[in-house]
Amino acid sequence: MGKPTGFMEYPRRKTPWRDPVDRALDYYEIYTPAEEEQLKKQGARCMNCGVPFCESDHGCPIDNLIPEWNDLVYKGKWKEAYERLTKTNNFPEFTGRVCPAPCEGACVLGINEPAVTIKDIENSIIDRAFEEGWVKEQQPAESTGKKIAVIGSGPAGLTAADQLNKAGHSVTVFEREDRIGGLLVYGIPNMKLSKSLLNRRVKLLASQGIEFKTNCNIGVNISTDEIKKAFDAVLIATGSTIARDLSIPGRESSNIHFAMDFLTQNTKSLLDSSLSDGNYIDAKDKDVIVIGGGDTGTDCIATAIRHGCKNMVNMEIMSKPPKRRGLDNPWPLWPNILRTDYGHEESEKRFGSDPRRFSLMSKEFTSKDGLVTGLKTVEIEWVQEKNGKMTMKEIASTEKTWNADLVLLALGFIGPEQKILNDFGVSIDDIGNIDSAYGKFTTNVDGVFSAGDARRGQSLVVWAMNEGRGAALAIDRYLQGASRLSAPMIKLGSLRD
Repeated sequence: MGKPTGFMEYPRRKTPWRDPVDRALDYYEIYTPAEEEQLKKQGARCMNCGVPFCESDHGCPIDNLIPEWNDLVYKGKWKEAYERLTKTNNFPEFTGRVCPAPCEGACVLGINEPAVTIKDIENSIIDRAFEEGWVKEQQPAESTGKKIAVIGSGPAGLTAADQLNKAGHSVTVFEREDRIGGLLVYGIPNMKLSKSLLNRRVKLLASQGIEFKTNCNIGVNISTDEIKKAFDAVLIATGSTIARDLSIPGRESSNIHFAMDFLTQNTKSLLDSSLSDGNYIDAKDKDVIVIGGGDTGTDCIATAIRHGCKNMVNMEIMSKPPKRRGLDNPWPLWPNILRTDYGHEESEKRFGSDPRRFSLMSKEFTSKDGLVTGLKTVEIEWVQEKNGKMTMKEIASTEKTWNADLVLLALGFIGPEQKILNDFGVSIDDIGNIDSAYGKFTTNVDGVFSAGDARRGQSLVVWAMNEGRGAALAIDRYLQGASRLSAPMIKLGSLRD
């Protein structure tokens, strides 16, 4: 694929983000238009490796035909590249923006050179497809007369709905919030995924026959019995939404919030009123501490900077990752290396230093008159025991108190909300997720299926899409006895069941 000697001739060149000083003043997307010639060169770097590990268990969860569309972009065949991309990916404009690109981590070129810029190429293909008018409404060829309820409109629910609609089923998507998109609309800030792109896709799905119902909280204002009686099959794709807390002294103090509450309120206020209604947690002129070093933590950093926070510290209990792969982290495993994301970059420009502090354990929140004023921490080191298990050890005389007017907890999620699961009567596994085998997606209740984070636990958008496609295939087979839908190959790394 690509140019046989391209990987030796062209260096990796990522499409740059907008200037961090400028972009931190608004909520527009951080991306800049890609240069076609540079994209062709990046496509040329795809090295005809024989075994495309970018599509392996360690690479793309939805089996994107990456070498094929890399080659087509190199040759300037953009429409053909779009057609190959959408054979496996329902929503490339989402994954091209928010996926961390495990495909790049597994790229064969990445053994000794920087990987192909697969994510940039994917994003550019779908953006060009919309610009050229190649993305068109596609009505199902025939109707099966079967009705399916999809509960949850995040990436798993939307992907399953799209697939099931293509199979000719009548699909209704229920969402408890006031907008369709789940995590995509309120969990990911506008500067990383413009809601105009999400709305464009939802409008297209609706034009193809999918019915969307908002403000429908199943088990609260619509009973689960009503749903089971009205539909031939049900897919629970409600996500993993119970946030992990930090139970230390002083946690009851005001101005300590879960990250998702902070992000959700900000985006809702932004969409409703351009923040003029004031219905959000404001970081302006505050000393902000974000606890947690993942994508959600980065989004909190970037959002607080746009509010005009006074200072920013991002704390992480884990050790600082190396700049290059360690010996215990060989290719094609996901590279556990230090990455500077868009929020870190903006914070460094605003305050003069990287906001991240590693190997810190939170010990106690301090407060005055009920309001948080600071956080006491201690430095730790990670020690490997004889059995190989890593344990934390506090380092003496490293206690410190950090000023804080606002603390955001970005510690991940521990599972789905239980009420709807109990109402449907589905079994729960030993960690609180829906007990449903990957690849089958069935529950103990006949006709009720599950997919996404509610089944597998907190994960990536692209994994939610993998499960949405797989669940759609399972539901189609359940209703019809066989299916013509395609789905990703079973990923061995996901077989936790």
